[in-house]
Amino acid sequence: MEFIIEEGKCLNKETSTLILPALSIGNVGQLAVDLLVSSTRAERIGYLDDPYILPCVGNDAYGPTPCGELALPLEAYDSRNNGVALVQQRSPVVKGMMVEFARNLADFAVATGMNHVLVLSSLEFMRLQKIDTSSGMQIFYLSSTNTDGTDDCCERLGWKKWQEYNPDQRSWKYLSSLAEGNARQEDNLPFEDEPEDEDYYPSLPFAALFSCFKAKGIKVTCLLCYCSEGDNTPEAFSLAEATSKLLGLSIDNSHGEGGKWLIPFSWRTVYGPPPDLSMF
Repeated sequence: MEFIIEEGKCLNKETSTLILPALSIGNVGQLAVDLLVSSTRAERIGYLDDPYILPCVGNDAYGPTPCGELALPLEAYDSRNNGVALVQQRSPVVKGMMVEFARNLADFAVATGMNHVLVLSSLEFMRLQKIDTSSGMQIFYLSSTNTDGTDDCCERLGWKKWQEYNPDQRSWKYLSSLAEGNARQEDNLPFEDEPEDEDYYPSLPFAALFSCFKAKGIKVTCLLCYCSEGDNTPEAFSLAEATSKLLGLSIDNSHGEGGKWLIPFSWRTVYGPPPDLSMF
């Protein structure tokens, strides 16, 4: 993975926290990073070139007027007043190469001096084992602070540790071995012909990112929410708000339309125009 810095720009030397999405159902992590980039007034400082991510190109996602800037698959942003860097991922990883991609991102984090990585992702609602209707949107977390995935800071914020993480389960152990370089991904798994439900979550992108950052000795926290496909902007607001609380971000939206958050211009066409009411 190559980090290409735009001319005249640089990453703040005091930046030590990295925020990035893990692609999953509803693209909630990506939408949350969009909110964080726009609302913290983060500046794009460059992009990442990696052989394991599919190419794509589009218009600037944040500016209301054309300025000649293109959106690329992996973009790097710096919010200097918050001391955080953000990576936005706009296209999927090549099939079967997620662990290699996660390793490359972990190497990038080490090279740029990051000591805490925050991964934002979503999970399929139909796999939620126990539904708590006593509150609204629930945020779950997974941290490398302790071997069981717990973290006191997250607990104080009222979040629940994600219960599906079991470091002794066979797939999580195998993923950890891959991340640490003690196994090869092409090795045949003894249980690959008989997968169980507990083997599902370690196969997701956030799990690979968590394992690879952890293998590099970097503190990593995953913030997770359950959702279904559809308009997932409410989940994106929840993940962005959770990120802001955990990191104590300064959000400046003096000219925004979404309350605390500055809505990215590209969101105006995410779900198309409203329905024609005459049909009703």
